[in-house]
Amino acid sequence: MSATRIVVFAKAPQPGRVKTRLIPALGAEGAAALAARMLARTLVAAAEAAPGAVELCASPAPEDPAWRGVAVPAGLRWSAQGEGDLGARMAGAAQRVLADGERVMLIGSDCPALDVVRLRAAAAALDEAEAAIVPSFDGGYVLLGLRRFDRRLFEGIAWSTPTVAADTRACLDALAWSYRVLPALHDIDLPADLLKLPAGM
Repeated sequence: MSATRIVVFAKAPQPGRVKTRLIPALGAEGAAALAARMLARTLVAAAEAAPGAVELCASPAPEDPAWRGVAVPAGLRWSAQGEGDLGARMAGAAQRVLADGERVMLIGSDCPALDVVRLRAAAAALDEAEAAIVPSFDGGYVLLGLRRFDRRLFEGIAWSTPTVAADTRACLDALAWSYRVLPALHDIDLPADLLKLPAGM
């Protein structure tokens, strides 16, 4: 069984550039501070889940000064997201990891509920299926796990809309791949979502 790499897509937690839809509730500094806490929580959970290596796919690129002072776990791999829309950037990361002989789980840093138990459940789902998806309650997804690559999974998707998960599942059906759908979780994107934050965040 090949290792499973968790690739975390994240922006540097800079005020005014991350979680902008939370600014009306938290202010620019508060929204950026929350983004930093959620990123830290996500990276720790990914490392503890330990299905394989953990990679931070960063925007801007890792060497950018925006990342100075951002605490990350020891041994973390870094990569740059590159150019293009979200689909193109995720496709590039997935293709690269799968070409290295590893399975891949693509996640963001906006879902504190995507914890060690759920990450391990997604990795276990890939033992039985070619893909695994954890939907979000807003219609997107918080995790996409793959054992094989097809660019069509990332093309023609209206990102940041309520149809992302459904369109991705339709593509998986069209490809005739086996896949598992795990229980949906909440992203933290809007002021109303703050009620879903775990205690202490």
